[in-house]
Amino acid sequence: MAVDGDAVAPPRSPRGLRGILGGAASPIPPPGRLRTLSLATLANTVGSGLWLAGAALYLTRDVGLSAASVGAGLTIAGLVGLTASVPLGSLADRRDPRTLRAVLQLGQAAVAAAYLLVGSFPVFLVVAVLDALLTSGNLAVRAALVAAVGGPDGRVHAFATLRAVANLGIAVGAGLAGFALAADTHLAYQVLVVGNAMTYLLSAALLLRLPAYPPAQRDRTAAAPRRGRALRDGRFLAVSGASAVLALHWTVLTLVLPLWAVTRAGAPPPVVSAVLLTNTVLTVLLALRLSRGADAAAPAARQLRRAGLVLAAAMLLYAATAGLPTALAVALLLAATVVYTVGDLWHGTAGAGLAYDLAPPDAVGAYQGADAMLAGLARAVGPALLTLVILDGGVPGWLAVAALFAVVGVTVPPLTRWALAGRPSAVAAGKTDHGPADPV
Repeated sequence: MAVDGDAVAPPRSPRGLRGILGGAASPIPPPGRLRTLSLATLANTVGSGLWLAGAALYLTRDVGLSAASVGAGLTIAGLVGLTASVPLGSLADRRDPRTLRAVLQLGQAAVAAAYLLVGSFPVFLVVAVLDALLTSGNLAVRAALVAAVGGPDGRVHAFATLRAVANLGIAVGAGLAGFALAADTHLAYQVLVVGNAMTYLLSAALLLRLPAYPPAQRDRTAAAPRRGRALRDGRFLAVSGASAVLALHWTVLTLVLPLWAVTRAGAPPPVVSAVLLTNTVLTVLLALRLSRGADAAAPAARQLRRAGLVLAAAMLLYAATAGLPTALAVALLLAATVVYTVGDLWHGTAGAGLAYDLAPPDAVGAYQGADAMLAGLARAVGPALLTLVILDGGVPGWLAVAALFAVVGVTVPPLTRWALAGRPSAVAAGKTDHGPADPV
């Protein structure tokens, strides 16, 4: 964790958000370490947008794999990839997370380029597994780096900043991918793959402009963290698990809702793009505003409770689109997405605040790895579970998911009190890095 002199405090007014993209609405922060990290994230996520938009068509139309084999390979790779979160997060606690993340991104560049060599399912599976392992580990290391750059009082602000930047980068990358998809040629797809690989190299170069954060600099008095500590902390895992259940909403937006909108709500296909664009734009504009007040565990728990209730309300609004006239259904889909995005942003920052503040200072990376692993499990089971519950179940399925989100959200504050009670005596007595404990 960064020492006080390295901490990046959140700006006191929206003017501090002005960056190289210009204007108060820009998610790029003022000059400094957070801006450098933001630019590295922007480069990385432009590549992510390129790959997310073009991967399926490249692998099926250009490589010649079947859609079923691509889906099966990605599912297997995703599950295997989860195993890298905690080990690499723990390594970030014992090594410099800046250098470790730069090395991981060099590896990701090589793996991204290796997709050019894919010509059969076995080769695709090997590359996809390596990709998933590096991606999963990189997320845990990134969380440790964010904590080091932001410091105890600025890490949630830094997380929210990077989330807004990431959405901007993905949108730009997806737009650029449109040129390759429109051309639909072997050369165009190769350019897309190489472009994705190059963004990892640029991101790694930008990361190396940050100072090193060796463990001794982050906390000179801390003992070496015990391995496997995060996975044995049942109280932390209970809180993180509740956040992971709420993370099922990501599958709702990206998979279930597009299918529901077209098949059940009767919306024309372009509405799906409008829904996703609404979420992206609002995330860029509101991520920083809605991140306030989630730096410590107690207020973050209350924010996560609000997130659960707001997400539940969004599920009810989505359910209400069934059987409506097309124009009214489209309007309600967009309105529900606005409500959903507020819950989504509250969930993201509150989940980060809890994962950071409930982690011991000497094991932030390992605990973030455990948190990422549980969220990854939710993403893995979400498609099969939610398509069954909502697309097959209809309106009652939406109601069941809404009830789940509401109940889980309400349970977070008591779970957080239980987790805080299990911390060392000084914290249990009501003291944290942020001063006296705030009642949950």
